[in-house]
This record gives sequence, C-alpha cells and structure tokens, in this order.
Amino acid sequence: MSNTLVLGFLLLFAILTQSCRKDFDFEPSQGNLEFSKDTVYLDTVFTNIGTSTYTLKVYNRSNNNIQIPSIRLAEGEASNYRLLLDGMSGKVFQNVELLAKDSMFVFIEATIDYEKYKNPDASFLYTDKLIFQSQNKTQNIEVVTLVRDAHFLYPKKNSDGVIETLPIGDEQIKGFYLSENDPIFGNSLLWKADKPYVVYGYAAVPQNKELLIEAGSEVYFHKDSGIIVAKDAEIKAIGTIEKPIVFQGNRLEYSYRYTPGQWGTIWLTPESSGVFKNVTIQNPTIGLFVNKNKGNLDLNNLQIYNASQYGILARTATIQGDNIVIGSAGLTSLACTLGGSYRFIHSTFVNLWNSPGTTSVWIDNGDGKEEFRLHDALFANCILYSQSSESLILSPATKELSDFPVYFDTNFIKFYDGNNKLSGQFPYIFNDNNSFKSNYIQRRNSTFNPIFLNPSKNQLQLTIETIELLGVANPFYTKETPIDITGKTRLNEPDLGAYQHILQEKE
Repeated sequence: MSNTLVLGFLLLFAILTQSCRKDFDFEPSQGNLEFSKDTVYLDTVFTNIGTSTYTLKVYNRSNNNIQIPSIRLAEGEASNYRLLLDGMSGKVFQNVELLAKDSMFVFIEATIDYEKYKNPDASFLYTDKLIFQSQNKTQNIEVVTLVRDAHFLYPKKNSDGVIETLPIGDEQIKGFYLSENDPIFGNSLLWKADKPYVVYGYAAVPQNKELLIEAGSEVYFHKDSGIIVAKDAEIKAIGTIEKPIVFQGNRLEYSYRYTPGQWGTIWLTPESSGVFKNVTIQNPTIGLFVNKNKGNLDLNNLQIYNASQYGILARTATIQGDNIVIGSAGLTSLACTLGGSYRFIHSTFVNLWNSPGTTSVWIDNGDGKEEFRLHDALFANCILYSQSSESLILSPATKELSDFPVYFDTNFIKFYDGNNKLSGQFPYIFNDNNSFKSNYIQRRNSTFNPIFLNPSKNQLQLTIETIELLGVANPFYTKETPIDITGKTRLNEPDLGAYQHILQEKE
C-alpha cells in the first residue's frame, strides 16, 4: 500500500474521530432548561398509601449537548417524594446528560405518613422542590400533594399469615366482620365523619348488628371491596343535604373521577335491612345489590353514578325510593328482578351508556313462580331516559295482568319502538289506565325531549330548555315528596324527576 493511501486513511480516521467526539461532547448546563409545568400537583393521597406516578418533562432547546450538574429534591434523602430518572430511582442525581434539542422525563411519586407531621387538621399540603442546579443558576419546580388522614379497615392476618376471609356460599372472599370492640379498629360498627374511611376487602355487618354511618362521612373502597350486610343485620347511612354521605373508589386522581367499576358493591343479603338518605354512590360495579331484604328498604335523596353493571340490582326485594337519581350503568340503571315490591316517586333514571342492550329500568318476575311474585311496582313523576331506544323493559313470565301489576303514573318514558313491535302489546299498552296513566311517551318523532344540564358530569337537572316537561308532575304524589333532592320546594308547579329544573341552558 502506498504512503499516499495510508496517509489518506489516517486523515479520514482523524476527521471521523473528531466529528464523533464533537457529537458526544457535553458542556455544563447554563440553566436555560424548559419544563412542561412549573408546579407538579400530585393528586390527594391518604396517609401511608402511595400516589400514582406523575411526570415532568425537561427540555434542552439549545443546539448543544449539556450536562446538568445536579437534579435533586430540596429535602434530599429526607423527602417523602421519590424520583425515577433514566431508569434509576433516587432523590439526588448528578451529572445528568441531555442531548441537544432533546427532552427527558422525570417521574415523581410519594408516600407520606400523616402522623409524622402532627397536623391538627384532617388534611394538609405536603410540599418540596425539584432543583435543577446549573453552573450559573438554579431552576426550581414546586411539588405539591394534599395528604389526608383516614381510618383504615382491612382483613387481618392470623399467626400463620393467612388473610381473613368471609364465606359467601361455597366460596371465600377477602373480607372481615365489623365489631364494637375490634382490637385494632375499635368500634368499627360506627363510622364517624371526623376523617374518611378507606376499606380493603368486604366489610361485613354481622347478624343482629347495625352499622351506623354518620352524616358527612366519606367512604373509599379499594378494588374488589365493599360492604356486606348479613341476615338480620342493618345498615343505616343517614346524611343530610348539607352533609351527604359519599361512597366511592379510593383512586383520587382526577382521571378516575368518572371511571366505572372501581370497587364492588353494597350488598344487602336475604333478610337484612337498611336506610340510605342523602347518600351518593360513585363508580361501583353495582351500587346497591338488594336480595330479599327484610321489611322496606328506605331510599331517600340517593344518587348513584357510573356503575359498570347496575346502579341498583334488586332481587325479590322490597324498596321504597323518592328523589332517587341513577345515572349511567353498563347494563341497567335500576333492575327490579325476580319479583318483589317497588315504589319510586320523583326519581330520575338516565342511562347514557353507549352500548347495545343497556336501559334505564328493567322489571321481571322470573319464571312466574310464587317465590318470584311481583306484588306491585309503582313509578310516579319519574324520568326514564336512555341512550338505547327503549328506556323501559318489562319482562313478565305470563300475559296475565294480575301476575304483573306495574303502574306508571305521570312519567317521562323514552320508548322509540321503531317498528311498533312492542307498543300496544302486553305489557306495553300505554293507553291502558290499569298500567299506564298520563305518561309522556317519547317516540322518534316526538317534539318533547328532556335536556339535562351536563350528563357527562352527572348533572341530570332539567334545564329551562325542556319547556314541554316542566311543571307537569302529578301533585298527588308530590305531596309525599314536597322537597326536591337539593332541598328546593316543589309544591308549586312540580317537575318530573328528582330535581326542580334550573334556570339555565345545557352546558
């Protein structure tokens, strides 16, 4: 090989080497980083429960590769926040490299012990700073979390490490019995409003016991958790309009606000009883599962939203409800199955779940046997509306009216029945006063249509735009429920449903 060729190769190698070195040279950061946000807000977290992971994006807008001397939390190793950067977890990182015109993610999460801070309030803000240290200046990002104290109820482990379970038929589910003298929880049959309750597994009310939940209480259920009320036991959840009781999932992030099926159900087993007044149930699988309850299940000012299956699933149950609001559900907002006895006055059933086969109200009497007898089902001054064509499904075992005594008086019922296959046929004889009287049946060509404030946010009040349906409720039934679900009087020109209309248009 000639000397000229050798020199050529050496010159090319030198150029390439120099070029590669330049591509991967890093100079100290000058503090001109840009960020996706100037404050990272982690959603509310309960004491000693880890938050979800949140992200901060860091941008290098310059034309140079840079090295950030230090990325750290102001509280250092004492901080309750944790960072994840380039696959490494920690609280202090040094000499972090970032290519020109590139970006990186900083992942942030926290676990905070409320007791460490001896805060007199039920919640407090925990804060720290994420510090990006450069040669010439420091750039800070605030990190903020609201921490809430809570009562925690959960299945305990025995000496062998076996987790407590409850017998349900031939199966065992993760759960525990409530008691007045629990060695860990104290009186777990009285749930106070001083701080929230967080429930893991199913909390069972034992036979001949009563669970009392105070007005203003907040109850948060973990996945596959809920309440079971045993035979001859009772649950009393009695709130007020000013201090309602709320049952919901324990995922507090905003993104989970309307997510269905986050927890199980409140299950009233055969021969149990209950009272629910001024109560909101959010994001369950089944809001209330009522099975052959004892006496009358009294429901007043009850709201159920975003159930993945049913708002209320009743089996041979006895229920009286007024000012009930049940929103969207994956199957049916209210299912009155296998007979029973039902009375709903001034209630709103609106199922906008966009899936075939969903409806608002379903009623059946099983196979017609005496044990599944439908004693009566009265709906008066109610709204039945759904995304599907028919918001009411009646499924009698026989064609005998005496075996299926339903009575609908002055309700709005969406019932398109496009091919007229059902209308005029038993049990949908809407002009028969034995079962239907003075109802507003919405067909495809109907001019009247309920307009709700903001269904996507579970705001199911009728607006001023719903002119044809305002002030048309039957005063006879209104006398039983003269106050609407918000506390507004309705004796003068009462509206259908649980709400008196509001003087604004749809949002």
